[in-house]
Amino acid sequence: QVQLVESGGGLVQPGGSLRLSCTTSGFTLDYYGIGWFRQAPGKEREGVSCVDSGDRSTYYADSLKGRFTISRDNAKNTVYLQMNSLKPEDTAVYYCAKSAYYYCSGSQGGMDYWGKGTLVTVSS
Repeated sequence: QVQLVESGGGLVQPGGSLRLSCTTSGFTLDYYGIGWFRQAPGKEREGVSCVDSGDRSTYYADSLKGRFTISRDNAKNTVYLQMNSLKPEDTAVYYCAKSAYYYCSGSQGGMDYWGKGTLVTVSS
């Protein structure tokens, strides 16, 4: 069955970096867009970044451009989220999700499978 498993979360000081991994199984990663989302305490889940299959076009939330980088390694069935210059407001549970399409649809409704999340805490 389709599975997405996030890893790499943890506690990091402000200004630090983390790399999250989304390991997938049960489908051919090459054919689908994959997105990262996050949900901070008391807030709604929001989109972070997404990468298409094929030409691997990438998309980022405006507030995160320049600090976060998404990439994919189809041979390893894994999508990564490199997070630099982390701030306390980046504290959240980070989820990866599979698009129902080869591209990123731009909405959470276009994602058909979700991982369980990994917690990122940015604090001194």
